[in-house]
Amino acid sequence: MRVVIVTESFPPDVNGVAHCALQTARHLAARGHDPLVIAPAVAGDAEIDAPCPVVRVPSLPLPGYPQVRVALPSRRIAAAITAHRAELVHLAGPFVLGVRGMTAAARLGVPAVAVYQTDLAGYARTYVGAGEAAAWRRIRAVHSAADLTLAPSSAAANDLAEHGIPRVRLWPRGVDTVRFRPELRDEELRRRLAPNGELIVGYVGRLAPEKHVELLAGVCRLPGVRVVIVGDGPSETSLRGALPGAVFLGRSTGDDLARTFASFDVFAHTGPYETFCQTVQEAMASGVPVIAPAAGGPLDLVDHGRTGLLVTPLDADAVTAAVEELAFAPALRAAYGQAGRATVEGRTWAVVGDQLLGHYTEVLGARTAVVA
Repeated sequence: MRVVIVTESFPPDVNGVAHCALQTARHLAARGHDPLVIAPAVAGDAEIDAPCPVVRVPSLPLPGYPQVRVALPSRRIAAAITAHRAELVHLAGPFVLGVRGMTAAARLGVPAVAVYQTDLAGYARTYVGAGEAAAWRRIRAVHSAADLTLAPSSAAANDLAEHGIPRVRLWPRGVDTVRFRPELRDEELRRRLAPNGELIVGYVGRLAPEKHVELLAGVCRLPGVRVVIVGDGPSETSLRGALPGAVFLGRSTGDDLARTFASFDVFAHTGPYETFCQTVQEAMASGVPVIAPAAGGPLDLVDHGRTGLLVTPLDADAVTAAVEELAFAPALRAAYGQAGRATVEGRTWAVVGDQLLGHYTEVLGARTAVVA
């Protein structure tokens, strides 16, 4: 199968859209298919060893958030789809580049699968205090034009249905259970991060307003607790002031990130606008109990009282109370961690990648039936 993946972000970018697009390309190549990726150009000469050809479209950094690049109008999209002789176009988190990819696919008569990955309406609410209706109009336009929309969680699927988007199926995300595993717990790293033996509460993700990492301020004030922050972004400076005593490790990937995950005692996620939340799965694979808001993707991932705790979204006191509940209960933390690991062991990228191929087959079959 010849597939073109049009993605708003791709490594070396570090975010959920980029990671999922890379894993999709890897799985397609591993299963003997022929993928091609179209993505925004990255700054400088940074590139990765991709599993397939990557066509880079000119882009500019998003004002105020240079880690995010936005693709500029380009004829390369249609030309690349044509040259690849694509049988299907996969739109990863379509909003700017993906809209152009959808237009090109429609003009060329190539079926398209759109993967919903980002709560753009929530972002609009966070950054400008308005614009949710406009965001949903744009989401509805591109996803309604697709042959199939794939939602990463039950909450995301419900949001899409409520906003009139047709042909929605559930497609979750995989997790690398070989890379992320409890055995990587590193006592030397723990001594560096918490030299007095403090309980380590970790956060991993972008440091941006929509993530609301400042909700960990109360946790920073708990005696015997050390907050460790992994990630970078435009909110880093303000968060360093808001989270006294927290350790900021910056961006981390690969084996280093896996070792850090396994060395946490508790993982706390604070953002309420996650359509999935990959870091929750990575914490669970690492055998670490999770605290997350009872909203969006975490509702599917965290079994409250068995693999972690779900708390009221945007409630700093609830986050602090949840940490206190686990801080002096090592047996409970261990039980949650073990249950979390067991829960995700069947959610590998190979498993969900094959599910994606099933969705592709459904779309291609429907197109063939229409032609016949």
